[in-house]
Parts: sequence; structure tokens; C-alpha cells
Amino acid sequence: MMVNNTWFNQQCVQCERLADYLRQVRREYPGYYCKPVPPFGDAKAGFVIVGLAPGKHGANATGRPFTGDYAGILLYDTLFRFGFSNQPESHDRNDGLRLRNCRITNAVKCLPPENRPVHGEIVKCNMYLAAELSGMRTGSVVLALGIIAHKAVLRALALKQSQFQFGHGCHHRLPNGLNLIDSYHCSRYNTQTRRLTPMMFDQVFETARVLLSGG
Repeated sequence: MMVNNTWFNQQCVQCERLADYLRQVRREYPGYYCKPVPPFGDAKAGFVIVGLAPGKHGANATGRPFTGDYAGILLYDTLFRFGFSNQPESHDRNDGLRLRNCRITNAVKCLPPENRPVHGEIVKCNMYLAAELSGMRTGSVVLALGIIAHKAVLRALALKQSQFQFGHGCHHRLPNGLNLIDSYHCSRYNTQTRRLTPMMFDQVFETARVLLSGG
């Protein structure tokens, strides 16, 4: 997709720790993408999925969110089964995968050490998420994968965290006309411990589908 330049800056180095870490990983894995990872999908989507940050051997390697690592397995299979994509797996940027009325983005666009961005990095990167969400039409759905993504969405929309508590499966009708749905992140830890099961994830997507249809 064509990414709006207010949503994303591939040359962004405003977080010194993350920029240094990307340079370190690029030396270690010269074939990896190792840059800020852009949103992927429909630029005018009514359904936006917000993750945490690129994984070292996933999006940071391939240049596409949730592509190349375990976290993307459940996500892309579910997207396919609910009609939001043309194929159930995501391998690399040239595999022909297309999303329909859906876009995937991250709260933090650069790989953080140990997959843990610090608060200041989340805040600095939030301007990109704010720009991305600002153009969504009334009735659109934002799915936050995990509490950090949930808080990043609220920050991007200038809403108080205390008014919208995170909880798996929770649906929040926001004052700007958007719908926010929460889910546990589809990480290996959550799926293998059964904190998040495929059935639980399906229920979240069913809620999103109903809302997108005007329910």
C-alpha cells in the first residue's frame, strides 16, 4: 500500500536506543530489513490492528508486521478465515498476501531490545499512530493486541487511560465514533500457555465483523 508520510518515517532515528540497536542487529544479520517497519494493508481500511513492535526475527527481518515469526501464525490464519486476507500465511513481503478492509500497524515501529520498548519510546512513536488513526471514519474498528497497544491507541486519540480499561474481549465505544476492541497479544507465550486460544481470538474477530457490518 502507499503509506501516508505522516504515518511513518523510514529514516526516523528519534529514539537513540532503538536506532543504535537496529544498527547492531544489522551488523549481526546483514540480510535483515532492520529499519522502522511500515503499516501493512489497506490505506483506507475500516479495521486496523495495532500490535506492540516488530519482532527481531519477524517483522524486523522481513519488513512486514507479524511476518516471519510465531506471532503471525494465528493472526494471519484468523484474518483469512474471516475474509480480511487472500491467504492464510504470511512469509515475506513478496508472497502475494493482500489484506481487505484491514491494516496492521504497531505502537512502536522499530525493533526494541528484548521486545520491550520503554515508555519514552512508546510516547515518541505515538505521533505516527495518532496520524494513522486520525483519518478513520466513524464506525471503524481498532483492535489492540495487548495492553501496551491499548494504551498507545488511547494516547493517540487523546483519551484518558482510566476511562477505558484493558480486558480481553472488551469493546469500547470511543467518543470520536471509533470502536476499540482489546485482545491478548497473539504471542507464542500467550498461545502456548492457552491464555489466548484460537476460539478466544475468533470471538474477538466476530465482534469486529459485527461492528463493521453496522451491528
